[in-house]
Amino acid sequence: PERYGLVGAMAKDLQVDLAALVGNVALAQQIEISRYASDTVGVPTLRDIVDELKKPGRDPREQFEAPAFRDDVHSLSDLEPGMWLEGVVTNVTNFGAFVDVGVHRDGLVHISQLADRFVKDPNDVVKAGDKLRVRVLEVDQARDRISFSAKSEQAAVKPKAKPDSPRPEKRARPPAGRSRAPKAKPNVGSDKDFSHNPFANLGKK
Repeated sequence: PERYGLVGAMAKDLQVDLAALVGNVALAQQIEISRYASDTVGVPTLRDIVDELKKPGRDPREQFEAPAFRDDVHSLSDLEPGMWLEGVVTNVTNFGAFVDVGVHRDGLVHISQLADRFVKDPNDVVKAGDKLRVRVLEVDQARDRISFSAKSEQAAVKPKAKPDSPRPEKRARPPAGRSRAPKAKPNVGSDKDFSHNPFANLGKK
């Protein structure tokens, strides 16, 4: 139902009535999927819509198993960072996946938070309708946004990095083939000590 407007736009672009588009394989194949892709509707979702238009009447929810929403979570104000929830993937885009956890607002699992490993394409990890356990990262009530992470609990708790031990400073070595000249020792007690002293001979007779 949330895609009725999008399907209506497809029918309008094909210059046919919506009723004529539903069930018409030839017309459905003429839909340029990439034309309707956006930040909220990815190519995989659009493909599912076109498949449904080709075969109307088939209920894709027959094999759907509803996630176990928490009884104490009903709105954004009930969410707290660090909270673990079970949800269902509603849409997959090139930058992540949107997940419904029962608060009437889908949250985003960024591609960097979809798995413990590196993910190049979110479609390799999840698809629409998948159940997914997520952790709340951030709740922005002012902008009505939720950020989730699907990484495991082990990956979520990173060990603290040990501080590097201070290394002793290295003294510069003299170039090869050259030796340091020994420091001259003061010539204490000799006549040379008084050669430049005008008062050195005052005590001599």
